[in-house]
Amino acid sequence: MSIVIPDEIITATRMTEAEMKQEIAVMLFQREKLTLAQASRFAGMHRVAFQHLLASRKISVHYDVQDFEQDIKNLREMGRL
Repeated sequence: MSIVIPDEIITATRMTEAEMKQEIAVMLFQREKLTLAQASRFAGMHRVAFQHLLASRKISVHYDVQDFEQDIKNLREMGRL
């Protein structure tokens, strides 16, 4: 599914496309609609960078078993575990 955000909306918010994606990702993460991994991917950011973004906004990271298992899988795929 693709979502098209009209240029006039982007202009009105004075945000770049990347900033808009980050805002949407943060909002969905806060509402627990996306996991940390999903939100960081949606935002187009490395997970650690997304965590820093959340911390800068004083948003706590709810890190659960699913996130842990995804981290283990990612580390194995990268050959670091």
